[in-house]
Amino acid sequence: MPRMMIVLGILLNVLRHGSILAGSFDCLEAERRCVEDQGCMGVYRVLEYCAAEEAVSPLGPDARRECLEAQSALQQYRPLQTCKCQRGSRREELCLAVYWTVRFAMYNEYEVSPYEDLEVGFVRHIERTGMGSIMAASSLPLDGQNQCLKAAQDCGLYEKCGSLRSEYVVACTKRAPGSDGSCNRQKCHRALRRFLERVPEEYSFALLFCPCSDALCGERRRKTIVPSCSYEERDGKPNCLSLQGYCVRDELCRSRLADFQHNCQPSSHSPSGCIRESGAVCLKAYAGLIGTIMTPNYVNNVTMDVSQWCGCDGSGNQWQDCQRILHMFDSNICLRNAISYLGSAPPRPVEITTLAPRRHASATPSPHIFQEKDQIDVNVNILPEHNSVSVDDSDEAGKEESQQFNVMPPYSEKEKSSVGPGARGGHKGSAGQMAPMLPLLLLSAAMLGWVCQG
Repeated sequence: MPRMMIVLGILLNVLRHGSILAGSFDCLEAERRCVEDQGCMGVYRVLEYCAAEEAVSPLGPDARRECLEAQSALQQYRPLQTCKCQRGSRREELCLAVYWTVRFAMYNEYEVSPYEDLEVGFVRHIERTGMGSIMAASSLPLDGQNQCLKAAQDCGLYEKCGSLRSEYVVACTKRAPGSDGSCNRQKCHRALRRFLERVPEEYSFALLFCPCSDALCGERRRKTIVPSCSYEERDGKPNCLSLQGYCVRDELCRSRLADFQHNCQPSSHSPSGCIRESGAVCLKAYAGLIGTIMTPNYVNNVTMDVSQWCGCDGSGNQWQDCQRILHMFDSNICLRNAISYLGSAPPRPVEITTLAPRRHASATPSPHIFQEKDQIDVNVNILPEHNSVSVDDSDEAGKEESQQFNVMPPYSEKEKSSVGPGARGGHKGSAGQMAPMLPLLLLSAAMLGWVCQG
């Protein structure tokens, strides 16, 4: 059984890190092939100009007509029409720029996700085995314990999770120099995305969707993403239409929003409540919005209801459009069922096993933690709000701040080098990524067959 878990872990990490492209084509590779074709390159450059101008101010009728003609001419080049991007890769934003350039006149199209469906096999496995078991994969269940606190403790014991969590806590609680005491939201968002993109779901989902039975646990869960910096405004809630308007002008936010709407479409005829029949895919898309302009969160400390931090006052005759934005979250049966299922699924029994030493991060499952309760330092998991921290601009003050938070040091260079640039790196096309992984897949399949026979 331990060997079986190791083999499955290797396969799941291969799927998670996007080494197998499910019939899609990377947009940067499609762009490269386009510019090698003189006919395609001329039309594409026109669309690039159109997208750049439209981002500054609306185009006039004549200019828009020429842009639409160029877009129509590019329809015959299939790679650019069908290409996708990988969430969390180093060149994600460059890839998304190509994706939306080709879709110049479709900035409000959210029916299709710009991201590859790389994790379908992974999330199907999560759903078959119970998402709750993944959430508690390395924990010793204790009756009556604050599950959100336990999830934070587990995260702190896993180096990558603990250090990346420390990074976003500091980024989201440190006051920006020269400000009126507010944080640097851009740095906070970047650190949140980095955490959610690099930390395995059994840790990140455990923090985001931990089940609570009291308000204290619920408060810890709601403050996981440091709401005072990540989305709250001192002047009150913004209008939802304005919030979405800012989002669609940012290619990353627009892409994450499209991914969320695509993967969390509700259905009253589906057992899961989702059109795509996958609550785990919906949760992954929901988590993708955290660290963007449209960061969602829990609405209070006593329920698992989530929403955007915005309202519809002053919407005028667009009130119904504004309400639709809110209903994507607070009345979405697909999202509600996915969160409730993850939070209520019972944890699986813990298997005391000794895993082989890690040799490469991209081919090794996340470590299982078996720690006695009295060995856990509870203080390492306290998340203060940014307005309660005094910060000096000097390096010495920065060290004192880290000690005050009592968090782990930033992600070490040693750990970075072990992950390597290819763990979530840029794209080189489907063929280029598939070839290096064939030996690993064949080896894993052979090991799996040997274990089954044994």
